[in-house]
Amino acid sequence: MDLAYIPSPSTGVINLGPIPLRGYAFCIIIGVFVAVWYGNKRWIARGGTAGTVADIAVWAVPFGLVGGRLYHVITDYQLYFSEGENWVDAFKIWEGGLGIWGAIALGAVGAWIGCRRRGIPLPAYADAIAPGIALAQAIGRWGNWFNQELYGRPTDLPWALKITESANREAGLYHPTFLYESLWCVGVAVLVVWADRRFKLGHGRAFALYVAAYCAGRGWIEYMRVDEAHHVLGLRLNVWTAIVVFVLAVTYMVVSARIRPGREEIVEPRAEKADKAEKAEKSGESAEGVDGDADGDADLDLRSDAPEDAVSDAVPHSDEDVDHGAGNGAGSAAKG
Repeated sequence: MDLAYIPSPSTGVINLGPIPLRGYAFCIIIGVFVAVWYGNKRWIARGGTAGTVADIAVWAVPFGLVGGRLYHVITDYQLYFSEGENWVDAFKIWEGGLGIWGAIALGAVGAWIGCRRRGIPLPAYADAIAPGIALAQAIGRWGNWFNQELYGRPTDLPWALKITESANREAGLYHPTFLYESLWCVGVAVLVVWADRRFKLGHGRAFALYVAAYCAGRGWIEYMRVDEAHHVLGLRLNVWTAIVVFVLAVTYMVVSARIRPGREEIVEPRAEKADKAEKAEKSGESAEGVDGDADGDADLDLRSDAPEDAVSDAVPHSDEDVDHGAGNGAGSAAKG
């Protein structure tokens, strides 16, 4: 008798009246919001402006979804294009099936387009959103729990995942690989934040650290899975992908640290210009205030306590008065 296990939901859809809310899509959406929210906080801390991360995400997210789905369909084409399968199912993204490798690759293309439009360096943007992406993956993996997919080998551990029987799966208790990867991604986010603060990572190295750390975990988690997958030299295709991408990420960190040490001083030129313009405007207001005070003092000196007649007499009113005053002055000087 199994005393403890993780139950699976009886359905992956919650009906809110006439609107079906699918657990898989809900997790993806929440993950995207968390990534944008946290990425925005990090971007502002780096000297960027609020809203920039969201503006670029408008490009990155759709590209990422398309890339993730393409990777899944291409690497698991037999699920959609084999005899007896319906190729239309390849478009049913809400039923699960997003490859993180394709999502990151094509999402980077979308982010590059967004960065180009705003004049922002892509590596700096990638560094800012890297921990947020890891957190988004941690949340998104719970979508697999709703769909009862991507679990590991059978186990009798207390945290085993209970899978119910269906046309494509056998009932039993299995390793909850979705949970392993979710927790691993949280750890990756913490690692990147700590390393970024400790070593001031820049020029894309924080993002490369995220990629390398994720690949390290994905390798052993992928090895535990029992769902159908293509194998190359005895290893699942995604294991090989994790190994290759890990090597590329580490290589990038090493080479980048030698070529471009340190961190970017300016991550958003537009924000830097706006800041300088604001400072210049404030300086102009201060100078204008000082000039105004000087003029005010002059006015006060002119409007002294002397009687109006004295002031009027002191100010010449005509050329004749000027000549007469000059003559009197000359005479006084002669007398003296």
